[in-house]
Amino acid sequence: MNTIVDSPHPPEEIVALTAPMEGETAIDQATAVKHRPLGQQLLGANLLSAEDLEAALAEQATSKQPLGETLVEMGAVSEEQLLPYIEAQIGVPAARLREGLLDPVAVSLIPRELAERLHVLALFRVRRQLIVAMHDPFNLSHIDLIERVTHLHVQPVFAFRTAIERMLKRGYEDDFEVDAVTADMDDAAVELQADISTADIASVQDLVEGSPVINLVNYLILQAIRKIASDIHVEPGRKYGIVRFRIDGQLVEMLRPRRDIYPAIVSRIKVMAKLDIAEQRLPQDGRCQVIVDGKEVDLRISTLPTVLGEKVVMRVLDKQRLTFNLDELGMPLDMLPTLKGLLARPYGLLLVTGPTGSGKTTTLYSALELIKSVQRNIVTVEDPVEYQIELVNQVQIDSTRKVSFASALRAILRQDPDVIMVGEIRDAETAKVAVQAALTGHLVLSTLHTNDSIGAITRMRDMGVEPYKIASALIGVLAQRLVRTLCPRCRTSHYASQEFLESLQYQGDTHRSFARGEGCRDCFDTGYRGRHGIYELLPADAGLRELIAAEADQQSVRDWFDKKNYRTLLDAGLELAKQEVTSLEEVARIAMHD
Repeated sequence: MNTIVDSPHPPEEIVALTAPMEGETAIDQATAVKHRPLGQQLLGANLLSAEDLEAALAEQATSKQPLGETLVEMGAVSEEQLLPYIEAQIGVPAARLREGLLDPVAVSLIPRELAERLHVLALFRVRRQLIVAMHDPFNLSHIDLIERVTHLHVQPVFAFRTAIERMLKRGYEDDFEVDAVTADMDDAAVELQADISTADIASVQDLVEGSPVINLVNYLILQAIRKIASDIHVEPGRKYGIVRFRIDGQLVEMLRPRRDIYPAIVSRIKVMAKLDIAEQRLPQDGRCQVIVDGKEVDLRISTLPTVLGEKVVMRVLDKQRLTFNLDELGMPLDMLPTLKGLLARPYGLLLVTGPTGSGKTTTLYSALELIKSVQRNIVTVEDPVEYQIELVNQVQIDSTRKVSFASALRAILRQDPDVIMVGEIRDAETAKVAVQAALTGHLVLSTLHTNDSIGAITRMRDMGVEPYKIASALIGVLAQRLVRTLCPRCRTSHYASQEFLESLQYQGDTHRSFARGEGCRDCFDTGYRGRHGIYELLPADAGLRELIAAEADQQSVRDWFDKKNYRTLLDAGLELAKQEVTSLEEVARIAMHD
């Protein structure tokens, strides 16, 4: 994480003034200029009038402030004009502090009370080095104290005391606005630096020059994690880029970075994921790990070339935010024993269905957490491996090395497995191998993309698996969705129309009120905060096996399902609406289908 310093090079006027005199070398002349009083240097560069200098010296005699700070407060010269001369005079990098260019994690490394007492502010951290803004960068006792508190090596950067005091008030607040970041970048020269996590640190100056983009990317990641976003979308546009977070399954626009810095943002993300920044015509995939608020978070990064530039999506994988426990997934209490009974079977095929983002992977991982033990050999094949689980052997699909689901499954069957988890059945070959594994004494867990539990049977048959094999292997299908829960701050009551209730097949009291969210700042004006699972479990009994083996159509299976009075996804959603956990509109959006 970095901050920004304006150009360290003096203006053209001072270059002309420092041309060497006859018999004097350029080095001698430069040294003489460097040691001239600051006011004289500014006079020589035509940045300050003699009257302003005289007034500043008079004010300095009263206030006892440094001359540079007095000049800035008087408005006689700007920070941008002054800092290069101070930097050259004291030999320490000088920074112009701006809101939005602080790393909140680095700031918190120095306790607020200590920072206010010493008039210092942590800017960013690079490995074991902490870059700290100080109005007195030569105060060794202050540096030593900060090093003892943070256990890091302190690299001081000069900043005006008034600027530090101003930023201290904001640096320890939690409500940094995203717009503040771009506001400070409007007049900044953006230049992408090498990956600072691996590059040698030549000087602090090199770091701070590239900080706006680095800091912006880090800030977006920080905000996404704190707002519990599952994905970060960075997209190109004709006039500007767009950054959107997927929160509770819906995309919310967060920021519109300037178009001219968009390529640098993409490059920074690719550097973090160790991707080829020169390759812009082919999709790339990578991952990296960040530490936010003391916890490790994995980022899975994917790039996609478009006509306007590269689009980047970062999947946020925060294991500490998730629970891999079936009892805590919101499943109905009468359904849990049945599902756990299926997982206790020694062999068979258990499928979990639903669209992308419906929580299928979380359910499968929770199932593995329940049944794993030192007596069982559990192997998974996934694309990609999102979370690592103890006592589970996880295999990553790699198309470049010809490791597909089917080929990996065949190899796994030679590894004496007890339980096999297939991340997704995508093709006929994988489906046939999975069914064969279930028929030969293995418990196989996998996912399918279907609308409901009954659709899984039709999908397997369409993939070319013989119906009698499906009937013999299948032990159950769990369909699931995630519905958004109402924001507690803006929840309100309303009465639904009779027509709408009839379309939802609602059988209860049609004159009762239901809840909905009106939208507020806390929920990004969506009316929802958080999500809750709804589930539909289809256990395979003798009656269902007969229907499958007889190649019964989907409607016949559905009629059998209805006679059994099994709970559908729509039933589960309506139950949550009656409890005012979610709205009828959300249930209709998620659970209604042809």
